[in-house]
Amino acid sequence: MTVRKNQAALTADEKRRFVAAVLELKRSGRYDEFVTTHNAFIVADTDTGERTGHRSPSFLPWHRRFLLDFERALQQVDAAVALPYWDWSTDRSVRSSLWAPDFLGGTGRSRDGQVTDGPFAASTGNWPITVRVDGRTFLRRSLGAGGRQLPTPADVESVLSISTYDTAPWNSASDGFRNHLEGWRGVNLHNRVHVWVGGQMATGVSPNDPVFWLHHAYIDKLWADWQRRHPGSGYLPAGGTRDVVDLNETMKPWNDVRPADLLDHTAFYTFDA
Repeated sequence: MTVRKNQAALTADEKRRFVAAVLELKRSGRYDEFVTTHNAFIVADTDTGERTGHRSPSFLPWHRRFLLDFERALQQVDAAVALPYWDWSTDRSVRSSLWAPDFLGGTGRSRDGQVTDGPFAASTGNWPITVRVDGRTFLRRSLGAGGRQLPTPADVESVLSISTYDTAPWNSASDGFRNHLEGWRGVNLHNRVHVWVGGQMATGVSPNDPVFWLHHAYIDKLWADWQRRHPGSGYLPAGGTRDVVDLNETMKPWNDVRPADLLDHTAFYTFDA
């Protein structure tokens, strides 16, 4: 059984193997397929039309399947690799080991945001940005620029305490746990972290930054934590809607999975805590 660990607890060897597997997916072209898929759904998902990956109840099961596909791709390179998660509510510093040169590298330089250290720096030649929203071909970050702050444990607690999964109109105006976690309402968890990292993470091609996977692995863990806390509150809507994915409807781009199939993460992996 795959165990997803807090990145702060990874050994040097676990970091090295994760990075090596990510770099191999990039070299083979498979990595960019994930970036392309994510960007396509960012562009297509709207509040008033069909929405699947974002601004909708299926935000959480969609990304759970997306991460599972990526994790399985990593494991085809190295069977020992699992997705780590980044608990940004407690690991909130730009000096975190997450951003060290032996793992993800640090923030970008001031003039253009280019990341200049670590395995994903442009100077390595191993991380060209080919699926992009502008002409810049290098990984960019601006960690905490403008005095931005990551969510706090109290922010997380306030969202985990919401007992209803989602509500009509099932978009970025909805109340409920999903939308507060996604970040269109309330204290803003998920969206705020994307903006705090900056660079490609603040765009539809956010998976260009490998921290995307660690961020979403934590979002996925928070969903699991919420389910444990509210065992009587299931995925909504159960049925009868338009433009959003009901409990037993299949999710694009896959034709073999429904939100109902992804509610129990323990069928696929566990978390270390």
